[in-house]
Amino acid sequence: MQNTELTDKRLMELEIKASFTEDLLEQLNQTIYRQQQDIDRLAREIGQLILQAQSSGGAIRNASDDLPPHY
Repeated sequence: MQNTELTDKRLMELEIKASFTEDLLEQLNQTIYRQQQDIDRLAREIGQLILQAQSSGGAIRNASDDLPPHY
């Protein structure tokens, strides 16, 4: 009888660990999904910035051009 109880206890512990592992895996999948969405969005923004730079003639702006006149 004791062997069955030990087996049941070990089985319950394994089921608990499996449950936590499944939860962790789902959280990691959601994190990866969100990160991929961010990467895709940033890649689109970079593409748009490249197009804007090309359409402006590729002129490089100087930071001092943005200074107010009183400097």
